[in-house]
Formats: sequence, C-alpha cells, structure tokens
Amino acid sequence: MKQSIILAVFLFFVLTFNVLGQTQQDSLEIKQVALDYIESQHNVKPEQFERAAHPRMVKRTFWTNKKTGKEYLRETFTDAMVLLAETYNQDKDKFPENPKKEVIILDVFEKVASVKLIADDWIDYMHIVKLNEKWQLVNVLWQFNDSEKH
Repeated sequence: MKQSIILAVFLFFVLTFNVLGQTQQDSLEIKQVALDYIESQHNVKPEQFERAAHPRMVKRTFWTNKKTGKEYLRETFTDAMVLLAETYNQDKDKFPENPKKEVIILDVFEKVASVKLIADDWIDYMHIVKLNEKWQLVNVLWQFNDSEKH
C-alpha cells in the first residue's frame, strides 16, 4: 500500500511537469528574467534589460491627471525602459543599498508564465513567454505600494 502511494505521487509529479512543460531550468530562467528587469535599473545595465525583454514589451500602470483628477492608463515600451536602465540610477541614489527583489512565480503553463515582483516601492505583475527556447518579458502591469503616488 505504501509503495502504491509513493508511486502515485511520483507519477503525478512526473506527468504534471511533463504535461505543463515546466522544468526546474524553466523556473530558474523565468526568475532570471524578472531579476534582469529590476537589476538592470539597480546596476545601470541596459543590456541586462534588453536580455530580459522582448522588443515589443509593454509596461503599464494607472496614472492620475493632476489637473482633472481623472485616471488613465500610462504605457512604456522596451526602448524607453532600456533608456531608463541606462540613466535612472546613475548616481546610485534611487534604491537602498540592499534593494528588495522578491520574485514569485504565480503560474507556468507550457510556454507562458505569470510572475509577481515585489520591489522596494512597487509591485510588478509580469507575463513572460518562451519564444525560440528563450524566456522573455512581454507585459508588465505595476503600481506603487502607495497608490496615491500615481
């Protein structure tokens, strides 16, 4: 009986990982995409961001027009994020000495993944896709921890 349970649990995990396509290597690569995204800004390394992001990546958040008080969707694209990584933290004053960067893989199914990145002042929800055997960031939806900052 005990061997049957062990065999059933073993088969469940083997079949689950084979069917969904997620391997330990996939998990490591997905996590690295999220880390490259944030660390490119910490370390002023635009090439690190370029390595992580698909050329057509879109980053979105809600923003408030200060004059009208109306909220709207604000978008940033890969090229602007590369420039941000190149300039944002040049003086090394935008992040704490040991910045927070907690990566939580929410879901992986075959060639798509959803990830949550908890950083110092904000939360990023990411969609990452595996194209041509490479995991790449395609969507980011973020907000400040304090939504009043928007």
